Amino acid sequence: MGARHGLRIDAVLIQAVIAGALSFAHLHDLAAAAGQDGWKAWAYPVSVDLLLVAAWRRLRSEGPSRLAWCWFLIALFASLGANVATAGFLDLADPPAPLRLGIAGWPALAFLGGTLLAHSSGKPEPVPSAVVTETKDVGPARVPDAAPIPSPADEPPATTALSSPPPPEPPVPAVLIDHARKVADEYRTRTGAPIDTDTLRSRLGVPPHLADAIAARLS
Repeated sequence: MGARHGLRIDAVLIQAVIAGALSFAHLHDLAAAAGQDGWKAWAYPVSVDLLLVAAWRRLRSEGPSRLAWCWFLIALFASLGANVATAGFLDLADPPAPLRLGIAGWPALAFLGGTLLAHSSGKPEPVPSAVVTETKDVGPARVPDAAPIPSPADEPPATTALSSPPPPEPPVPAVLIDHARKVADEYRTRTGAPIDTDTLRSRLGVPPHLADAIAARLS
């Protein structure tokens, strides 16, 4: 089975070599008849076959495209035309002017085709994901509701100092209380009114919080 597969591949290669050699020779003979002698006559079949192969590879690698098909058909027509022209339909000893014109203009045409095939791509460039947008109809856009602003009435009442337990009264020595009572009695006797906290503080020379504590003991 493997030997039969190898023979089939060899037969295809041999057939390709024979067909290529004949087409090569026909192109050479046609170019030489059109006045392209020497190495130039040998360069013409190489140029035609290379353009044909380049266009075919472009079709195989990147899929069908107008550019690749256009230059493939141009190279195929040049190769097929040379094979037909050398079959006796034309007098190669005196080729017509259109043939000479075509052979003379082929290098520029082949250079243009090879350049376009080499420096252009049939694949579309990928679009960045950030540019791709959804085109389906998803209905009107809905703006999310803003968070309601709380009113002063909704706010919880602030904790005031009245809700917290009062600080403990500072300790007052009993001697200071007795002295404060004497000062208060003396002030009542002289003025006929109870002594106020500010007067008591100034008479005793104590700080305000201690004066408040002494006044509470005297009341």
